[in-house]
Amino acid sequence: MTAIMIAVALLLPRMPQASGKALPDAGKGQRLAAAWCGECHAIDAHAMRRGRNDAPSFRAIAALPSTTALSLKVFLRSNHPSMPNFIIESSDTDEIVQYILGLKRN
Repeated sequence: MTAIMIAVALLLPRMPQASGKALPDAGKGQRLAAAWCGECHAIDAHAMRRGRNDAPSFRAIAALPSTTALSLKVFLRSNHPSMPNFIIESSDTDEIVQYILGLKRN
């Protein structure tokens, strides 16, 4: 029984990759965020906002109690009058979400 539990524990982290779907890459998410969002948002501790003063930093967004993977995905896939109307691929959305959620822990 112990051997089965150990085998399951070792295989579970690999299951998303076994399905053929790559895990989101926070590094790619940071690069995408810099390219698409950096004009208005400070995307990391070292970036300065270049545009709008009212656009929250990604660190501030990450710190909100309501910030979850689902809330970020819904937000990034919805139209907002105060933001450019980007059409972001699902995989790119996942990368950006992974990056923002990573800021929550730092």
